[in-house]
Amino acid sequence: MIISLANKIAKDIWESDESKTLPKALWIRAKALLTIMHSTQTLDDLIILGQPPNIRLHKLKGDRKKYWSVTIKLPWCITFKFKDGEFSEVKIENYHRG
Repeated sequence: MIISLANKIAKDIWESDESKTLPKALWIRAKALLTIMHSTQTLDDLIILGQPPNIRLHKLKGDRKKYWSVTIKLPWCITFKFKDGEFSEVKIENYHRG
């Protein structure tokens, strides 16, 4: 279950299915991934239920080592913390951008 959204892009997609920042072609996939996350309690379920394919679930490194990421479509990702069946600090971002 998603317990907190941490940026405007994620909030906009979750609440209104659109965003001024995220490319329009990615809105449906982003909402689908958020919906799957909200109805999931384990990371394994996210992988199994994560059909849109190629979500590339992985743990981040360095100063973001407490976070996970799934790919919407590169370079756009959903990043989050996961603990006890809850997704927190959920963001839609291009964290590859320097």
